Amino acid sequence: MIRINLIATERKTKAASTGLNVGQKMTVIGSLVLILATLGIGWRYWALEQSAANIERQLTDARREEQRLAAILKQVREFEARREVLQQRATLIDELRRGQTAPVHIIDQMSRALPEMTWLTRVQQTGFDVTIEGRCLSLTSLSDFIGNLEASRYFKRPVEILSSEVVSGESGGPDTIRFTIKGSFQMAGIEQIAVEPPAGKGRAAKKAPAKGGPRG
Repeated sequence: MIRINLIATERKTKAASTGLNVGQKMTVIGSLVLILATLGIGWRYWALEQSAANIERQLTDARREEQRLAAILKQVREFEARREVLQQRATLIDELRRGQTAPVHIIDQMSRALPEMTWLTRVQQTGFDVTIEGRCLSLTSLSDFIGNLEASRYFKRPVEILSSEVVSGESGGPDTIRFTIKGSFQMAGIEQIAVEPPAGKGRAAKKAPAKGGPRG
């Protein structure tokens, strides 16, 4: 009689089936891990590519902005240079104007202070010291001229008489007085007029605006 051990055969079949299932599972798991790793690497590569592209765009924009700012900076420097030149010119013009103010006021005040029948032959300015030469018909006219200069507040007191002499008239003309006076001009005349009290009843205060003027 022949006996077959079916239990042992069944056990071997189950063992082989179980071993196959474990191998398949490991294969599937390994495949999933590989796929996930590939996907992760791919996503990371794509993210890096996007970041690199974004950085490149930012660099391009930064270079473009740098060029634009460089052009603006160049214009600003040119403007600053032009403004400095114009400022220097304006300063020079102001200095020239200030330098011209004193002579203009000196001539104006002397013209206003001249009495009738009095004329000037020479005016010399050294700084703010003014030497005036002229002629008049009487010592009263000379006194009035000096008084008017002092009353104008533009000439410091006193205005000195350096010389005066009588000159005989030519061709039967009247004698004249040739004089030389000296005074110091001051630009603070306007402020002094505003501060000091009005002139008294002196002859210079009553004198009308001069009608004479510089003559050659």
